[in-house]
Amino acid sequence: MQLAHPAYLWLLLLWVPLIAWYVYKNTRGRSLNASLALSSTRAFASLGTPMRAILRHIVFALQLGAIGCIVVVLARPQTRDSWNTSTVEGTDIILALDISTSMLARDFKPDRFEAAKDVAAKFVAGREGDNIGVVIFAGESFTALPMTADRALIANYIGDIQMGMLEDGTAIGDGLATSINRLKEGKAKSKSIILLTDGSNNTGVVAPQTAAEIAKQLGIKVYTIGVGTNGNAPYPQEDMFGRIEYVSMPVVIDEATLKNIAETTGGKYFRATGNSVLKDIFAEIDRLEKTTIDTRNFSATEDDYMPWAVAALALFAAGLLLRLTVLRTMP
Repeated sequence: MQLAHPAYLWLLLLWVPLIAWYVYKNTRGRSLNASLALSSTRAFASLGTPMRAILRHIVFALQLGAIGCIVVVLARPQTRDSWNTSTVEGTDIILALDISTSMLARDFKPDRFEAAKDVAAKFVAGREGDNIGVVIFAGESFTALPMTADRALIANYIGDIQMGMLEDGTAIGDGLATSINRLKEGKAKSKSIILLTDGSNNTGVVAPQTAAEIAKQLGIKVYTIGVGTNGNAPYPQEDMFGRIEYVSMPVVIDEATLKNIAETTGGKYFRATGNSVLKDIFAEIDRLEKTTIDTRNFSATEDDYMPWAVAALALFAAGLLLRLTVLRTMP
């Protein structure tokens, strides 16, 4: 425990004049009160000290204790800032999300893009102890959020990702390569990438299979998710006036490439054909292998005056109760 204002403890010196006055009042001060002169007190010698006299001193001690507790409250006792190290089960994960315009297809509710963000945010919320980063890709790739264990920050950021942040297209290889760069320096033994896309690699610098081989060498598992129903889906298109309209088109996902990426790295390929299936996929991925990692936690300073305030109130109430009961005097 530490005190925010230790100088207030000097107020405890008030005890000195209070004790001095109490002693004076109970010795020399008695002569100021009404008294009866007796030739001898020998007849009362065997009676001893009355209980009321002892309790009167206890009441004074209770009052001093209450004052002391109030002084400590004024000094603001606090719990100290501290660092502590704890061992948790965790892994390093990168969420690589496709944000190409085809993700606005409405074979999911409300569309693929929003459904993927919602399920990914809920997945992150349940991964306590993990270090998680976010990579977004379309025609290019970008590290949206570096590795962090702050689950609220990650979930909030995923919710804020907007369509159109990157040039349109589907650069699966680049998205995978950017994710690998973020993971390779991680300390966890288990490292994974969850790559979610609804199309085929049609642009970018790095070939998907090349990125998969690099991930394999670094011991990084890649779990790939193909997003899209079977058959046709309503895709967004601009008409001649720049307005968005939805046209039914065949769903084309390069499942062969996604399967090869997963198999090469020791991961697994999933096909999400609807919102519920997508949730089930993330639930299965949630059972990823975990490893023991050490995390340092910081405990901030907090006021801890309440026990002293309660003690002051209790002492004051006890003294008042004695005065109103056992030590009550008739008018």
